[in-house]
Amino acid sequence: MDTLITISFKPEHVSKRLVGTIGNERTRDVLLRRYGLEKAPHAETLESVGKTYGITRERVRQIENQALRMIQKSDEYRAQAQEFSELAEALKNLGGIATQEELLERLARNERERNHLLFLLAVGESFERAKEGSDFVHHWYLDEAHAHKVREALRILYAALDEAVVLPEEEILDLYREKLKQQEETVSDEQLIRRWLQLSKKIAQNPLGEWGRASSPSVRVKGMRDFAYLALKRHGSPMHFSEVATRVEELFGRKAHIATTHNELIKDPRFVLVGRGLYALAEWGYAQGVVKDVIREILKEHGPLHKQEIVERVKRERYVKDNTIAVNLQNPVFTRLPDGRYALA
Repeated sequence: MDTLITISFKPEHVSKRLVGTIGNERTRDVLLRRYGLEKAPHAETLESVGKTYGITRERVRQIENQALRMIQKSDEYRAQAQEFSELAEALKNLGGIATQEELLERLARNERERNHLLFLLAVGESFERAKEGSDFVHHWYLDEAHAHKVREALRILYAALDEAVVLPEEEILDLYREKLKQQEETVSDEQLIRRWLQLSKKIAQNPLGEWGRASSPSVRVKGMRDFAYLALKRHGSPMHFSEVATRVEELFGRKAHIATTHNELIKDPRFVLVGRGLYALAEWGYAQGVVKDVIREILKEHGPLHKQEIVERVKRERYVKDNTIAVNLQNPVFTRLPDGRYALA
């Protein structure tokens, strides 16, 4: 966990002085409730505050924005210049742009203090806020040009990633560093690059520490099937379902019952049964179905083949013995031609 950034003032004291400059009781109450600065532990929604006064959400928003501008014009606001300078320096030390979550986590000692810091960021004229959207999480920055380059490099990085491929952290850092350079941002601090990656909603890290598109099945992890998928992918070859359960526990520290794991593998088309209890990933090229079905598909695609050719092709799809394949060739769906080759009956 990143260490707390020490600031010399108490955010609650500063915010109380600033809110105290608002003379109108309703306006002051709107501000207090919107940022959770008084008794409420959490900020209230525009709708919640609006219901109290019988006004629309938009009207509440207008009152809030007017109150912030009034504070910015006050003598008390100018008196807190040093405090706002400290906050700006803290954000600068985080690279001049940071997710709201990290910024508050690094500065606040408790939930109540987070509310007061968020209010100070909102009222401080040095700070720019970008609300969460489809590409980026909620974040704060100091300079628009700098923030644009950081975000643009992330967009270009995302476009360069393959949906089916994940990269070790060292590679994703090098790749993002290269994209930043193209935006005329030269950065050597790996911690800073890693921090900026967290701004993106489309690029993410899986539990194995690998990076890729957040929508990729190799990154998106929601339940046992996804953990099993990652365990098999890390192994690189077919595994028995009991081994998959063991690997899930070893890699992720997650309790995996053998029977439950087996049931999840059966239900998910990403996994293919290739032997007695052995599963592979469908993306490795293994076909669905029993040995007879595999032989049928091979003969459909390639026409009549000799027994050894069939054995070799089936074993690319299944972990089975030669004799098992030979037995399946005796099925009436196949016929042996005069030249010794097998074809579909």
